[in-house]
Amino acid sequence: MKLQRSSSLVALMGLALVVSCADSGGSPTGTGGGPGGSAGSSGPAGTTGGSGPAGGSGTTGVAGTTGVAGTTGDAGTTGGAGTTGVAGTTGAGGRGGVTGAAGSTGGRGGGGPAGRGGAGGAGAAGRGGTGSGAAGSGGSTTGTGGSAGGTTGTGGAAPSSGCGKTPPASMRYSIDVGGMMRDYILSVPSNYNPDTPYRLIFGWHPWGGSAMQVAGTGNSGYYGLKGASNNQPILVSPEGLDYQGRGLGWANTNGQDIAFLRAMLERFKSEMCIDESRIFSTGFSFGGMMSNAVACAGLARAVAPMAGNSSVAGCTNGTTRVAYMGFHGDHDSVVAISGGRTARDTFVQRNGCTSQTTPSSPSWCEGLASNYLPCNCVSYQGCTAGYPVTWCEYNADHQAAPNSGPTLWSFFSQF
Repeated sequence: MKLQRSSSLVALMGLALVVSCADSGGSPTGTGGGPGGSAGSSGPAGTTGGSGPAGGSGTTGVAGTTGVAGTTGDAGTTGGAGTTGVAGTTGAGGRGGVTGAAGSTGGRGGGGPAGRGGAGGAGAAGRGGTGSGAAGSGGSTTGTGGSAGGTTGTGGAAPSSGCGKTPPASMRYSIDVGGMMRDYILSVPSNYNPDTPYRLIFGWHPWGGSAMQVAGTGNSGYYGLKGASNNQPILVSPEGLDYQGRGLGWANTNGQDIAFLRAMLERFKSEMCIDESRIFSTGFSFGGMMSNAVACAGLARAVAPMAGNSSVAGCTNGTTRVAYMGFHGDHDSVVAISGGRTARDTFVQRNGCTSQTTPSSPSWCEGLASNYLPCNCVSYQGCTAGYPVTWCEYNADHQAAPNSGPTLWSFFSQF
C-alpha cells in the first residue's frame, strides 16, 4: 500500500531524518493496588462460624476450641486467633500471616494490595475472621507488604526469566526471524542491576531512516528518551526492511515486522531483567505507523506515535487496551492528519473513553517555539483507569514532535 503520491514519498524520506529531541527527565510513578478486600471471602468469622455456637471463631469461640474467648472471648490460645492462626484455624494468621496482615487468602501478593509480596491473606481478617470479639493480632491493618499492588498490577512488576543474569552489551545485534536476519541496536543502562525489572522502550525509525538514526550517539537518541529517562529504561532501535525500493520502512507485510518484535521480546525477556508489564513503543512517520501496529497487536502497555496512521503497517483487530499519546502536524502533507486521528480513535474506543475532551495539564504545547503555535493537546474523558488517551495537534508539516523526550518519558514512566 502506498502512502501518498511520489512527491509525498520523497517528502517522507526527506523529513524522515528530522528527529527533534531534548534532555530532561520526569518520572511519575505508577499507581498501586490490585484486587483484594479488607476482609476475606467469607466475612469476619470463617468457615466455622463467626464465633461458634456462642463465640467468635472456632467451634465454640472466636479462636477455636482452645481460644481465650471460649464461648465469648476474643481470641485463641496463640493470640488473636485459634490454635493455628491469628483468627481461628484458618483465620487472620493462617497461611498469609507471615507476609500479610491477616487471613490465609488475603491480598495474595500476586493480585493484592501489597506488590510482589502481596498483602498476605485475603484481607484484613481472612476467612477465619476474628469472631465476634476483638480483632485479635490480625487486626485490620493492610499487612507488611503495603499497598503497592500485585505482581501484575499497575503498581507492581512482572519480572522476566532473565532477571539475575549478566545482560548483553549495548551494541548492534542480529536475530533470525523466520529464516531472515533482522537487526536492532540495544542500549542497556550503564548502572544496570540484574535484579531490577526494567521498562523496555522501542523506538522505530521513519521511512528511509535506520536503527542508527534513532539510536543516535548521545542524549538526543531514541527521540530524546536517552537523556530524559536518565538510565532508567532499556532502549531498542530496530531496523526495517526496504519498502518500494525507496528506503527502509515498516510495511509489516504478512505480519513480518510484528514477528520481528515478538522475536526480540522473547530474546530480551530471557537475557535481561525486563518488566513484562511495562513495554512501550514510539516512532515517527513510518515509525509512528509501526507503533500503531504494535498497539493494535496488544504488545505494549503504552504507545506514542508521531505523524503516523494505521493504514500501512496495519492494525490487527482486537480488544486489548493500550494507553495512547499521539502527535501530528495539522497540515502534514505526507501522512494526512485524518489518518492519525483514525488510529487514535481505535484506542478511544478500546479504552472505553467518551468523545468528550479537556485540555491536557501539563501540556506538551507549553514551551513550544512560536512557529509551532497554535498547538492543542487534549485528554479524552471517561477512559478505563490506567488507559488514558491524549492527542496533540500543532502547527507543522510532516516532522517528529519537537522537544518530545521529556514528554515521552513522563507519559511512559507513569505506568
